[in-house]
Amino acid sequence: MQKIELEIVALSHSITQSNSYAVILGEVNGLRRLPIVIGGFEAQAIAVALENMHPSRPLTHDLMKNFMTAFDIQLQEVYICDLQEGIFYSKLVCFTANDTIEIDSRTSDALALAVRFGCPIYVYDNILEQAGLANENAEKTITPTSTVANNPIENDLSKLTLPELNKLLQEVLEQEDYIRAIDIRDEINKKNAQKKS
Repeated sequence: MQKIELEIVALSHSITQSNSYAVILGEVNGLRRLPIVIGGFEAQAIAVALENMHPSRPLTHDLMKNFMTAFDIQLQEVYICDLQEGIFYSKLVCFTANDTIEIDSRTSDALALAVRFGCPIYVYDNILEQAGLANENAEKTITPTSTVANNPIENDLSKLTLPELNKLLQEVLEQEDYIRAIDIRDEINKKNAQKKS
C-alpha cells in the first residue's frame, strides 16, 4: 500500500462531538484533507507543540520525548495504518543504533509526538480515499493551526483591551488551557500590529 505524507493544517472544536476537537491533516502537495476527532487533552498537547509553547512542567508527550531522547530512541515517522468503525489506528516507527521498531499508538498521541520530533506523518492511500475530503479551495479555507473560529466566547476577545488580554492570557496559562492561550496571543498580536500601523 502506498503511503501519503500529511501535515497538520488546522486544529478546531469538533462540529460533530461536543467537548472534542478536530485535527485536520492535509495531503502534502495535494488538496485532500483528513479530519480526525481527538480529545481536549490531546488537542492541547498538539497545540502546545505547534505553537512552540513551553509549559512550566512537561506535559505527558514532552515527558515521552525526553524519555526517548535520553535513551537515544528517535521517532522516524508516524503513520495511520487502519480505520475501523470510525476509529483511526496508528503506528510509531522508532529506531535506535541497533533496531527499528513499530509501536501501536492512538492517532492523537502519535500526532502529538510527531510534532515534537518534527518527523513526517503518513497515511495509507486507501484510508485517505475512504475518510478524506477533497477540497479544491483548501488553501483559502484552512489556515495553519486555526483554532476556535466560530466560538462566540473566542470572538469576544476582539472587544478586550490589550491589558485585559494580557491578564486573561496569564490566567489561561496558569490553568494550562493552551488552546485558548493561542487565540488570546493571536488577538494580542493583531492589536499590537494595529497599534504600529
